[in-house]
Amino acid sequence: MQIPANSIEEYLSNVPDERKDAFKKLYKTVSENLPKGFQEGLSYGMIGWSVPLETYLDGYHCTPNTPLPFINLASQKNFVALYHMGIYADPELLDWFVTEFPKHSKKKLDMGKSCILFKKPEDIPFELIAELVKKMSSEEWISLYENLYRKNK
Repeated sequence: MQIPANSIEEYLSNVPDERKDAFKKLYKTVSENLPKGFQEGLSYGMIGWSVPLETYLDGYHCTPNTPLPFINLASQKNFVALYHMGIYADPELLDWFVTEFPKHSKKKLDMGKSCILFKKPEDIPFELIAELVKKMSSEEWISLYENLYRKNK
């Protein structure tokens, strides 16, 4: 279930009531803790932060005329999702997160390659998410992305 929106404010206002407060807090947690160098906007039908084209001219390899995505937030039908490309690309960061998660939550970690799912709003470990988003600068993300992308060409 994608939330149709033309702005971040509209997206936030259309999040279902039962998770609106937690989703807004998650949005604020990411916004306030993400290092400088990322731009905020709507992307892929979600709220997202990316490396602007002015900073990284090559853009995203799948669609070079778009900014390099980094983090996205989505309110889906049955869960809240945090997509973090750094976790997908950096095994050390992934290991750190998987090790830290049980210290912040009694729930089992529900995670895909870059997607962390929270079925209940009260299960979101905001302090851990704040730590996670601080761990990679836009420069580090560009470097990691380029190293991985060059290997896969």
